Amino acid sequence: MDLPLDGPIRPMLARSVATVPDQPDDGARWVYEPKWDGFRAIVYRDGDEVRIYSRGAKPMDRYFPEIVEAVRAELPARCVVDGEIVVARPPAGRDDVARLDFDTLSQRIHPAESRVRLLAESVPASMVVFDLLAVGDEDLSRLPLSERLARLDALGLGGPQVHATPRTTDAATARGWLETFEGAGLDGVVAKRDDGLYEPNKRGWLKIKHARTADVVLAGLREHKTSTPGRPLVGSLLLGLYGNDPEGAGHGRTLQFVGVAASFSAARRAALYDELVPLRVEPGSPESAQHPWADWQDPAGSEGGRRRPGAQSRWSAGKDLSFTPLRVERVLEVGYDHMEGTRFRHTAQFKRWRPDRDPASCTYDQLAEPVGYDLAGLLPGAPGTTAR
Repeated sequence: MDLPLDGPIRPMLARSVATVPDQPDDGARWVYEPKWDGFRAIVYRDGDEVRIYSRGAKPMDRYFPEIVEAVRAELPARCVVDGEIVVARPPAGRDDVARLDFDTLSQRIHPAESRVRLLAESVPASMVVFDLLAVGDEDLSRLPLSERLARLDALGLGGPQVHATPRTTDAATARGWLETFEGAGLDGVVAKRDDGLYEPNKRGWLKIKHARTADVVLAGLREHKTSTPGRPLVGSLLLGLYGNDPEGAGHGRTLQFVGVAASFSAARRAALYDELVPLRVEPGSPESAQHPWADWQDPAGSEGGRRRPGAQSRWSAGKDLSFTPLRVERVLEVGYDHMEGTRFRHTAQFKRWRPDRDPASCTYDQLAEPVGYDLAGLLPGAPGTTAR
């Protein structure tokens, strides 16, 4: 490729803040954008040659052949753009609205080309562009964001598969987006100074994500990779919720695996292990057979929407996913940003123990459900957003 910006570069990043910031008083302006829940991508096009790189600078074009074709059809002949690859689909039980579906998107990272092609045809992805880094012979990355966005607007990206992200300079509108767009599967708002240059791999932007808490059941732990026989450490706590899950799987009092809490200091990992080892369920004991996740290694244990820890995936292939089952007696409060189907989308944050809560009372009913918002309002004409 012969482009003014050499690649692959690492994308510019954002650091977390608690609230949408008001406009600064130093003459600059915040530009607010929705935070998309997909795969970050830097796209390079030089004529018919298209390369797509991940946040970690790994090539992704082989996984998204339909995006390669869309880039050829909808972007300038020579350019570099920063954006997000997303998949839109109707949620379970609906055929009149669409939302982002990260689970379906993640299935695209597959070694079999036939599988990738099948998914590209049946559930095609879209590209949301939020920055223009180069066009023609010009490197735009050293220009202020306001100038880069003006050049991006001039491209007139409006789909069907390559879209420019919505944006505003009104803080009140951005705060409304933070709540409203969650119903379409987006997970927050990003704020960028309009005088800022593009700084690869630097956290020069701000991100504001949803913050919620839930009381969950502790049912197991995994040891940390630095554990030794003389000093075992907790790596992660395995969390569950009871009841009919929000996807309607209908498993009554089944304890669904919803995710992990894993961010602890070394001292805290050691203390947690000592605190929890009395709850350990011994292998082969009658108690072990009664553990709600006793069948975690059985492929049938995850059928029909039931979730168990230990299921292999393309992300975990080769990893030891065994765990130490614990008696289901403890409840803890965790922080989370949002749900992806029946699980926490990201690692949950341990807040505190809840000795006042009965594990059986920890159900999906406590989780806040965002008001639905049809993604077609943000990506008009994109695959998966057309009402059926």
